[in-house]
Amino acid sequence: MPGVLYVVATPIGNLEDVTLRALRVLREVDLIAAEDTRHTRKLLARHGISRPITSYYDAVERERAPAMVERLKDGRSIALVSDAGTPRIADPGYHLVRAALAAGVPVVPIPGPSAVTALVSIAGFATERFIFEGFLPSRPGPRAARLAALAREPRAIVFFEAPGRVPAFLAAAQAALGDRDAVLARELTKRHEEVLRGTLSELAARLAQPVRGEVTIAVAGAPEEPPALAAEDLDAQIRAARARGEGVRDLSADIARRTGLSRREVYRRALALERG
Repeated sequence: MPGVLYVVATPIGNLEDVTLRALRVLREVDLIAAEDTRHTRKLLARHGISRPITSYYDAVERERAPAMVERLKDGRSIALVSDAGTPRIADPGYHLVRAALAAGVPVVPIPGPSAVTALVSIAGFATERFIFEGFLPSRPGPRAARLAALAREPRAIVFFEAPGRVPAFLAAAQAALGDRDAVLARELTKRHEEVLRGTLSELAARLAQPVRGEVTIAVAGAPEEPPALAAEDLDAQIRAARARGEGVRDLSADIARRTGLSRREVYRRALALERG
């Protein structure tokens, strides 16, 4: 019988945030594959666990996955852990999980902490539905293009960001998404945990310089677009405004604001009615 690959969630900061099941699995497996063995050894030492451990990070993932799968096929059990939180959430593990499944090895999740769900739970705006984008491209052009593609996303959006890029991220997000509500958490569950709330512009003003620590950001989804206005309804509004003595320019701005139509579109329609 093959062994089992356990995908084990570990604390994102506070070492007490670990499940009893996770501790039991870590005590029982034949090998722990850790993104950073230094981080994992601290957790193991805190809970009195001594098991063989090997490094398994992005640069060696493809190379080491086949040997680990062979051990699993021989009946050994392996626990996959990342630096913090749930593996495979912007962390290594894809190649090992995929190869284990292809070899017929059971892959079992041991759920627990995640910075994504921790922040979503305290966001303070609608997060019943959300998407996770992880880390955006670091270069301005690709980052702006990705944000532009999300401009109409109605669900809340969760990002990870490197602390040194936070000011640039906030500026780019505001430019692409508009000045929406957002929440930024730094060092979640750790001693220096900090949660900042406000619009993107307000956060940008408070964080004009790079910050320290792990950063997770949630941004409110795009507001619902107003329902399309039928042509006859638009004409009726224009005629009513003209009957009140409003000028074409002023009524165009007012109707555009109330309906979501562009001011130019309303202006052109008003001129057409004047001519016809």
